[in-house]
Amino acid sequence: MSKARHLHGHVHHRHPELKKHPLLRKNYCFGCGKDNPEGLRMKFAYDEEGKRFVAHFRLSRRYTGPPGHAHGGIIAAVLDEAMSKPSRLRNVIAPTMELTVEYLKPVPLGKKLTAFGWERRVRGREHYRAAEIRNQDGQVLARGRGKFIAVDAERIMAKFLRSG
Repeated sequence: MSKARHLHGHVHHRHPELKKHPLLRKNYCFGCGKDNPEGLRMKFAYDEEGKRFVAHFRLSRRYTGPPGHAHGGIIAAVLDEAMSKPSRLRNVIAPTMELTVEYLKPVPLGKKLTAFGWERRVRGREHYRAAEIRNQDGQVLARGRGKFIAVDAERIMAKFLRSG
């Protein structure tokens, strides 16, 4: 059986420089923020054996696209969220630079789904990642690839404070 470690939120919510600011003490991330009542509130665990992040979830009617199925933007958000999680392992803040989504089959609402996210390779500041959404039978419904760019936390904090 795979060993799993539960990880919630993004690196920037726990980064020593960033978490000092009052506006960053809560996590309003649309994908994983426990403090965002409108968001997905996804909870990921790290599967050490599979070297990937895993979240089990269901999408409610609020995320409707085609009747009975998820909106394509929500599917992209789930994949993006899954691909963001490897930043935790490297303790980097790496926003999405590019995201490509393949919509293979309609993603149903109200059914058990699983999202997987993993790192493919790192080249300098560029982190290349992949993700999938699967149904309870293990069929891949959607998959994505992305490029994430590691940024300097102190520079981000300085910019955030100037704009706040």
